[in-house]
Amino acid sequence: MLLLCKIMPAPLKVDLTPQQDELLRLVSQANDISPRTRCRATALRLSARSWTVRQIAEYLKWNPQTVRTL
Repeated sequence: MLLLCKIMPAPLKVDLTPQQDELLRLVSQANDISPRTRCRATALRLSARSWTVRQIAEYLKWNPQTVRTL
């Protein structure tokens, strides 16, 4: 008997030190940083706060695969 199962990707979870979180906060708010880099900094901070890939993708209006390949 052949069993098919849906394979779920591993959750994206980033652990940041307080210093790393602060640096990413500054990057995400800096006007002299490219918009893509600012969004990536935001995505990393959200991941550290246990947001799911789907939540981050919806918030940033990105494809979930884009979030996974930060």
